[in-house]
Amino acid sequence: MSLISSLTPGGRNGVPSTESRDPIGYLVAGLNRLAQSDLVDRIGLRKQAEQVVFSVTRTGFKTMTNASRTFARAGKKGQPGARPAPSAGTGPFDLTPTEDEQMLVDVVSELAGEVLRPAAAEADAACAAPDDLLKAGLEIGLPILGLPESLGGISEERSAMAGTLVAEALAKGDMGLAVATLAPGSVATAIGLWGTDQQQQTYLPAFTGDTVPAAALALNEPAVLFDVLTPSTTAVRQGDGYVLNGVKSLVARGDSAELFVVGAALEGRPALFLVESSTAGLSIEGDPAMGVRAASMTRLHLDDVRVPAEAVLGETDGSTYRECVRLSRLAWCALSLGTAQAVLDYVTPYVKEREAFGEPIAHRQSVAFMVANIAIELQAMRLLTYRAAARAAAGKDFTKEVALARKLCAEKGMQIGLDGVQLLGGHGFVKEHPVERWYRDLRAIGIMEGTVLV
Repeated sequence: MSLISSLTPGGRNGVPSTESRDPIGYLVAGLNRLAQSDLVDRIGLRKQAEQVVFSVTRTGFKTMTNASRTFARAGKKGQPGARPAPSAGTGPFDLTPTEDEQMLVDVVSELAGEVLRPAAAEADAACAAPDDLLKAGLEIGLPILGLPESLGGISEERSAMAGTLVAEALAKGDMGLAVATLAPGSVATAIGLWGTDQQQQTYLPAFTGDTVPAAALALNEPAVLFDVLTPSTTAVRQGDGYVLNGVKSLVARGDSAELFVVGAALEGRPALFLVESSTAGLSIEGDPAMGVRAASMTRLHLDDVRVPAEAVLGETDGSTYRECVRLSRLAWCALSLGTAQAVLDYVTPYVKEREAFGEPIAHRQSVAFMVANIAIELQAMRLLTYRAAARAAAGKDFTKEVALARKLCAEKGMQIGLDGVQLLGGHGFVKEHPVERWYRDLRAIGIMEGTVLV
C-alpha cells in the first residue's frame, strides 16, 4: 500500500468528504510520514547502485524499452474525457498565493531541502535519481497533482498555478531531480487535459494506484535549429492506425518509462500520440547532457512503430500540440525560478563572509551590484511566469505571456547562473560548491521542449 493510501481508511479514492476536498492534506500528511521514516538517511547511503540500474544513460548502451506493464483498454471509445474546470481568478493578475497554494509550497520546499538537495550531487554524477527519492515524490501525490478528483486526482480546478509553484519549489532543491519526479505527472496531466474517456480510463488508474509507472513526454529532437512546432518525426495513416518514425531526444527517464507521449507530424500538422513501451519498434539509448543530468536523459528511436487510431491524444489540427508546448515552456520557466533562487540564496551569504584585502567582498560595489541584479532579474522572471500561469489556470489564452516569460527566463536564467559562478571566483568552478551544477542546469531553459508540463 502506498503512503498516501495508508493515510486514511479509504485510500486515495475513498477518503472522507472533508479530506477529499483538501488536496494539500495529502501532501502534508505524506511529508510528515516521510520525515518520520529513515528515507533521508537511506538516500544518503545509496552511492553507486543507481549507476548500475541506469547504466543505459551513462554508457549510451542501446536497449529495448521497458515492457513490464500492459494497459488494458477501458472506457467508452470516442467519448470525451473529464476536464478540469478553469480556476476562479480574483482579478486581472493576483500574485498572492491562496492558503492551499502556500501550504503546498511549504510542503514541497521541505521535500526539496531535506531530500532533493542532499542527493543532488551524487544524482548528477550518476545521471540517475535514487529510487527512494522518486518514491518520495510519488508518495506525497506529485503524479496526481494535475488530475481532477473525478479522475482520481486531488485538484478541484486547473492546476497550472499550483504546478508552477511545485516545479519552482522542487528546482530549488535540484532541477534534474525535479524533472525526474515531475515527468510521470506531466504525462498524467496531459491525459487529463486532452484524453478521451477511453484513454483516461485505460491509463490514469495506473497513475492513481499504488505502483505509478514511469512515463515521459517526448517532443525534443536531435536536430540543428530544431523547431518544436515542425517535428521531423512522422506519423502516417495506415489501415486503422498510424505508423511512427523518427528520433526523440532528451526524454527523461526513458529507459524505465512504460508510457510515452510522442510528438509527430501528421499530414503536415503536429500531433501527440500515446505510445506504450511494449510497442514493437521502440528502442532507447542514453543521451546524457551538460545539465539536468539527474533526470536520466535518453533518446527514443521509433522505427515503424504501429499504434491504433485511439492512440492520438487530443486534436490532430495542431491545437493540442501547441498548447502542450506552451504548458511545457511554462514548466521550464518555473524550474528556472527555483534554480535561480537557489543561486541567489547561496551567493548572498557567501559574498558577505568571503574576505579579500581585509574586508568582505560584498563591500565592493561590483559584487554588490551583481547580487542586486540577480535579485532584480529573478523577480522579473517570476512576475512574467506567474502571470502566464495564472492565465493558463483560468483557461485564458496565454500565448504571449508564456513567450515573454520563456524569453526572459532563458536569457536571464543563464546569466544568473554565470554570475553565480563569477561571484564565487575559483570556488564557482569546482564541484565542492553546487553553483557550477546550477549554471549547467540553467542553460537548459532555452533548449528544452517538452519533458515536463504543468
